[in-house]
Amino acid sequence: MTSDEIQFDAEERMEKAIGVFRDELRGLRTGRATPALVDNIRVEYYGSPTPLKQMAQISTPEPQQILIRPFDQSVLKDIEKTIRSSDLGISPTNDGKMIRLQIPPMSGDQRQKMVTRIKKSAEDAKVACRNIRRDGNKHYDQAEKAKEMTEDDRDKGKEEIQTLLKKFEDKITDMADKKSKEVLEQ
Repeated sequence: MTSDEIQFDAEERMEKAIGVFRDELRGLRTGRATPALVDNIRVEYYGSPTPLKQMAQISTPEPQQILIRPFDQSVLKDIEKTIRSSDLGISPTNDGKMIRLQIPPMSGDQRQKMVTRIKKSAEDAKVACRNIRRDGNKHYDQAEKAKEMTEDDRDKGKEEIQTLLKKFEDKITDMADKKSKEVLEQ
């Protein structure tokens, strides 16, 4: 592998790690209703787990409420059952046509737990990026051993990967800080 290929691969994989972290943050409860809270819910539909957003229109008519209108009314009970058994901790209200989710305000203790969870997720994302750096460094070492590049090129490449890691770690920290602030200020 050339130096550019190793850099490109590492950057691409770090972007994916940040994407996973971003999606995880999007699904966290902050005290405000957001359709992203139910994005990862999958409902058993004709024998296969189907994402809720493919089965229903999800909206937030009020800051503390999520409205779920299924395209097919026959799955209303299944959606309700799935939401009850999910880790959201919210009881759905079924009126026969749609499901309402009232988002209760978070207590100070819940907010602190959420911030702790955000920090843990951020650290997991950073660890994933560090593992990608380790893989990139391994590729540089292998390329140098195979006489595909010089020691200087290898060292320069490792420095570039370290710079890349710093950039992505800073992005992760910024995202985590922003979400923590959002959770705490409600």
